[in-house]
Amino acid sequence: MDRHQTRVFLTGASGCVGQYIAEALIEQTDCELFLLVRDPAKLTIDTRQRDGVHVIQGNLNDIGQQADLLKTVHCAILTAAAWGGATETHNINVSRTLQLVNLLDRETCDRVLYFSTASLLDRDENVLREAAHFGTDYIRTKYDALQQLRRSPMADRLTVLFPTLVWGGDDRKRRSHLNSGLSDLFKWSWLLRFIKLDGSFHNIHAQDIAQVVTHLVLQPPSEYVPQSWVLGGKAYSVNEAIAEVCHYCGQPIGVRVELKSWLLEAVIKLFRIQLAAWDRFCLDYRHFVYTKAINPASLGMVPYYATLGDILQASGIAVGEPKKHG
Repeated sequence: MDRHQTRVFLTGASGCVGQYIAEALIEQTDCELFLLVRDPAKLTIDTRQRDGVHVIQGNLNDIGQQADLLKTVHCAILTAAAWGGATETHNINVSRTLQLVNLLDRETCDRVLYFSTASLLDRDENVLREAAHFGTDYIRTKYDALQQLRRSPMADRLTVLFPTLVWGGDDRKRRSHLNSGLSDLFKWSWLLRFIKLDGSFHNIHAQDIAQVVTHLVLQPPSEYVPQSWVLGGKAYSVNEAIAEVCHYCGQPIGVRVELKSWLLEAVIKLFRIQLAAWDRFCLDYRHFVYTKAINPASLGMVPYYATLGDILQASGIAVGEPKKHG
């Protein structure tokens, strides 16, 4: 692929993952980039460091206005999503996303990189039926969009990326939901060190997601093969993660009490905690781990943030000294 001729259309460019992707493509490729954002003021990366970077103020609700441009792009990267409100979430995550894909020209566009969510998948990377029945508005619409995209005219060009827990953001870039809650996590580290909990998960930093995306964008057409990749680093047990967080915070691990299922249920009943259907499913399922999680190391590259400790350090919160409650 001649990178000087490659035209890339990116949605959600001002979001957490979108900004890391845009920055990587600006700095590491010569692609002509078209960055779709609702509010250009929220796009805080430097888009003027080279030619061929176009910021387009727009919304997926008005994606039809980009019909002529979309006919000319070689690669579409779809990170934009709505998170709440049934009508808006379905409109953005399903209807307008499909409209965009249908506006692409099969003679020109050889790859579509679509961001879904690993919450849709079981441990063998099969789609969970529970996601359709019990999921939040966001998860249900991601389920619907995936089914329809895999039947679309561009299905044979479609790479689906399923991020696990995503970290990222700083004073310059928009923070992920996880990073936004870090201060609360650190505040309760004094209590976490006494807890054991059955469960496991993957996580990944948005900058490492951008490495994977850049790799896919730069593959020559003869080498590009549509993929379904879960994006995540090493699998962590919840107990390993708690230990790493407490170590980072300077909190020594104490005698730990295992919160078994019956004890969790007792706490839920005692405090009359209302669980949504998806929360209940996650509490019972517990182990959100996958057989073939992909990260830069899987592709022969060096991750920016290989461990949870690396990610915590990147958050900008200083390594703590032992803290006392109260």
